[in-house]
Order: sequence, then C-alpha cells, then structure tokens
Amino acid sequence: MSIASLAAPGVRGLTPYQPGKPIGELERQFGLERIVKLASNENPLGASPKALEVVRRILGGSHRYPDGSGFELKAALAEKLGVEPAQIVLGNGSNDVLDLVARVFLAPGLNAVYSEHAFAVYPIATQTAGAAGKVAPAHDGSRGPRFGHDLEAMLERVDADTRVVFVANPNNPTGTLLGRSELHSFLSALPERIVAVVDEAYFEYAQASDYPNALDWLGEFPTLVVTRTFSKAYGLAGLRVGYAVAGVEVADLLNRARQPFNVNALGLAAAAAALEDTEFLEATVRANGAGLRRLEAGFHERSLDFIPSAGNFLSFDLGRPGAPVFDALLREGVIVRPVGNYGLPNHLRVSVGTAEEIDIFFAALDRVLAP
Repeated sequence: MSIASLAAPGVRGLTPYQPGKPIGELERQFGLERIVKLASNENPLGASPKALEVVRRILGGSHRYPDGSGFELKAALAEKLGVEPAQIVLGNGSNDVLDLVARVFLAPGLNAVYSEHAFAVYPIATQTAGAAGKVAPAHDGSRGPRFGHDLEAMLERVDADTRVVFVANPNNPTGTLLGRSELHSFLSALPERIVAVVDEAYFEYAQASDYPNALDWLGEFPTLVVTRTFSKAYGLAGLRVGYAVAGVEVADLLNRARQPFNVNALGLAAAAAALEDTEFLEATVRANGAGLRRLEAGFHERSLDFIPSAGNFLSFDLGRPGAPVFDALLREGVIVRPVGNYGLPNHLRVSVGTAEEIDIFFAALDRVLAP
C-alpha cells in the first residue's frame, strides 16, 4: 500500500510551498560568516520599536492562552480602517485567512480561478479543499503589463462551478498592479455567488495614484474579501499576523472555521502597537522607494530586464535559467528567491534591503555573471 494513496487527491498533487533558504542553514553549509538575505520580502528596517517594546513587556505572560477573539487588535483595526470589528477575521499570517476562504467556500466539484504567476498559496489552498484550480494566462504585454493579471482571461474561466477568484494586488512575485477602474469592472462582472478575494499583502507599499483600496467596495460587493498582513511593511513576519475584512455575513462564516487561538499573544499585541506607529510605517515606505530605485538603477546598468514592481521586491530576467545563478549567489552569501515554480524559470526575485545589502547583492551578482 502506498501511504500517499491515503491522502486526499488534491493533496497528493501538491508541491510543498518552498520558503526562503534559512540563514543558519547557509552558514552551516558553506561556512560563511556574513549572509545577506533578500529572499522573503521582509522589512529591512525590522519591526516598529513600539511593537518590540510591547512584546518584551508581555513575554512573562507566555504561559497564558492568547485572547481567542482578538478583541483589542480587531478594535484597533476597525478604528483605523473604518469598518466594524465583526467584519474582521484574524489569521496566522494572511496565508491563514486565504486558506480559511478555501476551506469555507470550496469543495470537491467546485473550482477557484487565479492568474498565472500569482501567489503560490492559492493553488495550495484550493487543492487542499478538494477543489480544482483554473489558471488564467497572464498578460503577454500586448493588452496589459507583461506578467500581470489578465482579468478578461480570468473572467473567461469562470463557470457554473466557480466559487472563488483570487486576485493579488500588487502581485507576488511579479509586483504588477491593477488600477481602480479595471479591478472594479472585474468585480462588477462576477456572478453574485462568487467570493472575490483581493489579496493586498503589499498594500502599504503601493504608491501609484490609480491604486485602489478594495475596502472601499465592501458595501457594494457582499462577497468581497480583502486580505492584508503585518508581515511585510509592519515588519512582523516572524510573529505571523494577518487579517481579512469582509461583509459581516462572510466574516462570520470564516470565523466559524477559524482555529481557536490561531494568532499568538505576542503577535496580537505587537500588531496593535504597530498600527499606532505611523512614523515607522512612513519610514519603511520611504526606504522601500529608495531601495526600489537603487535596484532598478543597478539592473539598468547591467542591461538586465526586470518587472516593474509596486511591492518591496523586483523580479529580474537573467535571459537563462535562474537556478544555477541562485545557487552561485548562495555561495557568495546572498540569498535571493528562485521563481521557477511560478512559471518564471529565467527570473530571480530580490527583496529590497538596506543600501549596503543591495550593494553587496550587486557585487555578488557581478562576480557570478562574470565571463
């Protein structure tokens, strides 16, 4: 008997999510003393000092269960976002709430639609729920930004069995952006029975004037779900706090399936404190803009194509398979992200780091690419 045969069919067909390579593993493998990690879109400034102070203060209470309702964080989010606490669903990172959507609204015989090159969690959540994933090809550059979501192609794949569509805005790993009118038109064209998930994990970084805040449309679209995270701009990736905002009825269904205590006490407290630290968030956004410009200039100097990004990362085209270059950069002590599993085998993704880290990255890349 094959042990794999005991698993659900959707799970058997999955490839496990591949996180960024850990710093400690690289140190042990190659005996390196200095590692620059630019693989996981983390905040190079760290976390808000206010959030860290709260964590230090409450560590002594770690033997207590966290507030399972997330009352204080929900209240803080509701006030900041202009919604009701009952509209909020907290998660162990936004991945958790994406998985909740799949578990609540998908089942065998149903399907979800998402774009080519979109976030890897969408197929994982969909197939784990026993549903089928329908992948729409991304723009080829003729009608929209190359590698970006082709919303027309996504609509064409919606059928009677579609229950969820996933839209990442900005998208990871391409960094591509959807404007206000095109996203609104797409949501308006969806049948009422479909739950539309707009994944705004990189919301705080997006600075385009036409970038929409999907929360503005919650009253118009009863089945809209907007997901965000504290892992990126707020610098709390290690504490795992994300959330969804939806209509009260949809949020209630998601909260019924949510695991008790799915967000830890440190994460709850740190996230609430981070929301208040607008100075840190503003500094983060400024540093990210400067870092993106530094990366863009470096790629231009080296005549390497890249995908313009509205996030805190850039995916760049090597014109040849990226995996060997990724491995060579590891030996130089620089961790970036291969994105072959996203259908981009010739690209690597590099996160925005400090100015020094970006300089180290380019110096290592020059050595690796030298003839």
